[in-house]
Amino acid sequence: MVSKERLLVEGNGALKGSVRASGAKNAVLPILAATILASEPVTLKNVPKLQDVIVLSKILEDLGAKVTTEGDRVTVDPSGIHKTRANHDLVSQMRASILVLGPILAKFGEAEVSLPGGCNIGSRPVDQHLLGMEALGADIKIENGYVHATVGKGQKLQGNHHAFDVVTVTGAENVLMAAVLASGVTILDNCAKEPEVSDLALMLNQLGAKIEGIGTDRLTITGVDKLSGGEYSVMPDRIEIGTYMVAGAMTFGDIVIEDCVPEHLEAVSYSLRQAGCHVDVTDREIRVYPDLAKLKALRIKTAPYPLFATDMQAQFMAMAAISEGSSTIMETIFENRFMHANELVRMGADIKIDNRIAFIEGVPKLSGASVTATDLRASAALILAGLVADGTTTIGALHHLDRGYDSIEEKLTNLGAKIKRITLA
Repeated sequence: MVSKERLLVEGNGALKGSVRASGAKNAVLPILAATILASEPVTLKNVPKLQDVIVLSKILEDLGAKVTTEGDRVTVDPSGIHKTRANHDLVSQMRASILVLGPILAKFGEAEVSLPGGCNIGSRPVDQHLLGMEALGADIKIENGYVHATVGKGQKLQGNHHAFDVVTVTGAENVLMAAVLASGVTILDNCAKEPEVSDLALMLNQLGAKIEGIGTDRLTITGVDKLSGGEYSVMPDRIEIGTYMVAGAMTFGDIVIEDCVPEHLEAVSYSLRQAGCHVDVTDREIRVYPDLAKLKALRIKTAPYPLFATDMQAQFMAMAAISEGSSTIMETIFENRFMHANELVRMGADIKIDNRIAFIEGVPKLSGASVTATDLRASAALILAGLVADGTTTIGALHHLDRGYDSIEEKLTNLGAKIKRITLA
């Protein structure tokens, strides 16, 4: 059923004030999946109100867990989990659902999870997940759209040395969770160094796991018999923070993002400074305000952390559309992640795509138009473009936005934006 909700955004000048990012979508999802491994209740703090969190909570409940939510706190009691087959209808809604595979397999010796859905931004195969679990002794079969993973009856996964063929965030997280309850020592090489991987590892250690090398590309996991319960606070969302930083730059405003981890945003801060912005950093705050009358063109190339995140590419394309001169953006992570370019062109942007490179000629002004979000980060780019466009921008397909941004209309309104959600008759 097509949603009748639309977001109306009007250009309203400079955004000013303070904003606080919610907990990180890409951290909370693996952390929620990891609660399966626990033997007692786990309370997570700073949990964002997102559709993806709702879906993963429903998957946990379907498996038998008890999930209670109070404000930004979610408590998962995994003691009632008895199923080892994840619900297809739920898993198909979200690609990150594959993250329950490793924990279920590690705890019960078998797991069935359907191949996942999610944003259509390019090929994201799960082979790295499966190769890692095979290295730990799992037998993997794919039948009727399901991944079937098993170990011998009465057996446990066995620690091993495994190197990922490519850098994969969710692959590393899934295999890491599987290794926590394996017998012996597991060494994982060529691991993604994203902060979200580190956040998962820190949460697992909080519950009694033994993981060393956190933040590096080599994780060493000494298997334990069980994990206890406990509390853990999810890291702030660096992509949400980056989005507000770009909003401050594009509107020539003055925005302070509170309670953040500035070192997670070093690539974004560097690019904004190159564009001519001031980016002031303290221990837990970032302030963005303009320096020049016009933003300068940029050359950007996406790459794994700590370099420029693919999840910030769309927002910077919106900024490049109104920057002076010729910008280029090279997308190296996903092959189908320029779908938002056509929607920005509808608003008057001058963008040409050649394979994995976008060429953007800055224009003096964008114009409001009816546009459609093509994925999660595209929705943010269209909002940013609407903030600086003449007239009203109407954005559809808001289910993408609701997967990854908690209360974005309210937060932007508090900064001075004119933005509201309507339901068409």
